Amino acid sequence: MRDHPREPRHSGADSHPAVWTGRATNRTQWVLAAAGAACLALGIQLAVSSNWTSGIAPLLMSVIGCMAAGLLMLFGTLAFVNVAVRVDGDALEVRCGHMGLPRRRILLTHVVGAEFAPRVTPRQWGGWGYRWRPEQGTAVVVRRGEGLVLRLGDGRTFTVTVDDAEAGVRFIRDRLHLPATGAPAGA
Repeated sequence: MRDHPREPRHSGADSHPAVWTGRATNRTQWVLAAAGAACLALGIQLAVSSNWTSGIAPLLMSVIGCMAAGLLMLFGTLAFVNVAVRVDGDALEVRCGHMGLPRRRILLTHVVGAEFAPRVTPRQWGGWGYRWRPEQGTAVVVRRGEGLVLRLGDGRTFTVTVDDAEAGVRFIRDRLHLPATGAPAGA
């Protein structure tokens, strides 16, 4: 059975959808993941087909270095290829990558404001991924573009880049009964 958000579930004034979901994807991260896989393959190739003429220490350093760099690049980039955001009546939940890790859950009772950011860039946050900057707060940045910014009760902010962030902000404001005014964040 499907839940149709435009039809009221019961005869009250509540005709809002129960859940809002959003996603964002960064396909260029796959290029970095491929570079990580290439480093990993080079490490394996060195370990398997080396003729060991230069000694064991340089060979081990090369193999371990290539494999470590490859694994860090591969898993570090795959964790931030995409992001999924889900907002229900209780919380906002952010899941990164295909495995959903790292994950962040923010209770809506801790949110005092929600704003639409029309332009969030990795440059503002120091790169892609899960970021923290003392003057800006915390962010999950997987691509350049629109995002939503939550102002939390303890004075911190949380930003996430997601498609149709403006609808997510409206959904959160409706849930919290916040006014729909305010200048866009990050403009």
